[in-house]
Amino acid sequence: MSNRSWKKLVVAPALLSATAAASAIAGNSPSVQAAEAMDAPSPAATIDQATNMANAGLSRPTSQATGDSMTAAFPQPSPPASTLDQMAAYSIEGGAARNGTSVSSVSQTPKTIASGPLPQPTPSASTLSQVAAYSAEGNASTEMIGQVTSVSQLSDVRPTDWAFQALQSLVERYGCIVGYPDKTYRGNRALSRYEFAAGLNACMDRVNELIAAGTADLVKKEDLLVVQKLQEEFAAELATLRGRVDAVEARTATLEKQQFSTTTKLSGEVIFSIADTFGGSATVNGAGGTIANTTGNDDTNTIFSDRVRLALDTSFTGKDRLRTRLQARNTTPFNGGLTGTNETRLGFDGSEGNAVQIDKLFYRFPVGDKLTVQIDALNDELSDSVVSTLSPFESSGAGSISRFGRFNTFYRINNPNNVGSAGITFAYKFNDALRLEGGYLAGGSSNNPAAKGGLFNGSNATVAQLVFQPNQALTLGLAYAHSYYTGAEPNGGGVNLTSSTGTSFAANPFAGAATSADSIAGAVQLKLSPKILIGGWASASFAHRSSNSDNATILSAVGYLAFPDLGKRGNLGGLLFGMAPNVISNSGLTNNRTDTSTPLHLEAFYRYRLTDNIAITPGVFVLFNPEGNSRNDTQYVGVIRTTFTF
Repeated sequence: MSNRSWKKLVVAPALLSATAAASAIAGNSPSVQAAEAMDAPSPAATIDQATNMANAGLSRPTSQATGDSMTAAFPQPSPPASTLDQMAAYSIEGGAARNGTSVSSVSQTPKTIASGPLPQPTPSASTLSQVAAYSAEGNASTEMIGQVTSVSQLSDVRPTDWAFQALQSLVERYGCIVGYPDKTYRGNRALSRYEFAAGLNACMDRVNELIAAGTADLVKKEDLLVVQKLQEEFAAELATLRGRVDAVEARTATLEKQQFSTTTKLSGEVIFSIADTFGGSATVNGAGGTIANTTGNDDTNTIFSDRVRLALDTSFTGKDRLRTRLQARNTTPFNGGLTGTNETRLGFDGSEGNAVQIDKLFYRFPVGDKLTVQIDALNDELSDSVVSTLSPFESSGAGSISRFGRFNTFYRINNPNNVGSAGITFAYKFNDALRLEGGYLAGGSSNNPAAKGGLFNGSNATVAQLVFQPNQALTLGLAYAHSYYTGAEPNGGGVNLTSSTGTSFAANPFAGAATSADSIAGAVQLKLSPKILIGGWASASFAHRSSNSDNATILSAVGYLAFPDLGKRGNLGGLLFGMAPNVISNSGLTNNRTDTSTPLHLEAFYRYRLTDNIAITPGVFVLFNPEGNSRNDTQYVGVIRTTFTF
């Protein structure tokens, strides 16, 4: 470029601002960003090279941005980026409309256009019509952009902004700037191709109006000649850059074809925990209701353990879900010979020596607009189905730290060993306030055709629940279940009415004999404010020994306070107190297996979200009268759980 042409640019600030704006806008297009990611030069870098070649001895003006490196220097003159024809064709043609992909599918977060006065020697009808077509096609954008007549109309543009003078000049001299309907400019956001085309088209229309009106003072012939000269000088560089972008897009298309899956999403959860118990090992009541002596020994050591879960969620219609979950864990439960009671179990415990297993497999799908169905092929649990537990502490990785405190023991019906269990559950929504939930669950030997196995001859349960939510603040639930336990299934396991929560007698009141039970449960939750929940649940099971008329009654109840977003969004504080499942009456047995004292559970925890993907939960729960035996020591369980999600 000659020195004479450069001097003409210096005395045409409006033209200079417009070409710089076009350069910055084109530099934010997805294809250019992809080129930068593959070590291709940015448009600004290409412009610098071309300018240095055309203007030997001229240094590039520096940006006036404060603290940030900017693509173009708006407040002061800088070498223009390109002509309108080349820049519009490149920015739009470099889009994702190749390989059968629409441009809108790759549009990035909208950014407000700062389109400058973009004069050209003779407006090209083909170029204008092409840009206009792309601009009209931009209806895929979530928001329309419109002309702005004053910078003061833009609520997020301030006189202290580094580009304020350039924007003001564009508006006052050319009326060539656009913003969003909410009166924002959004100058720091990414730019989509649709928005670039729309803004560019608006400026070109304005330039045509100025030319037609004969406004020689605003659009000078010399300026148009300079732009034409720049088009010739930068043609080679733009063609090279376009070739590089084409290569990047070809590589991207290959990656898309070889991606993990177009229908499956991978998510994961990893738990690290440190835990220990304090207090003497508990013993159960002796025959005839006598109270045995306790050992008085604390037999546990501090442990560090983990649990890893990877879930593959596949959708075929966008509304269904096929979940395949892998699990590995080594958190040895605090029970048996360690603490003498299942009441000390953690909410996430279990150990297979960190061997990877498929621990969950189900398919959930809608039937019409009101009915949702879930079919479990493995490890069916009401707590992991479409049946609601009505508890804010349900999650094993983010909720209560104890097994008992996660949700009502009622929802653990008929899942004694979690091996081979299958079932079907449903949720039918009558309206926004009322829904019916329920299902049929087979026991741990649902996949075994031997005696006392299979779907219907092994352990099983039938469940129904009504959930009433008249408003966002109040939720009520009432449930019933009939369950049957064979006592000896071919896959192992036995009678376990409470799924290893509460006292030993509550889980197995008839010493392993075949047992049936009718259970009822109720729950209430009241939202006092967005950050305070109060509620509780209770359940009663009326067990029957199948071989005679022996009966036992098992009760459990909990009251709680929950504090969502306590101190920070994503946090959760929890405080609960209740009665662990225990046998209050047991008729007909010679050994009278009852709990002579009420086992009580007090728990407090606080989940603190360090980041969106990491949360740490310290907590403690205290057991009074473990195993329903008042002579047992009070036991304390302390936990620090760290949960990683991705």
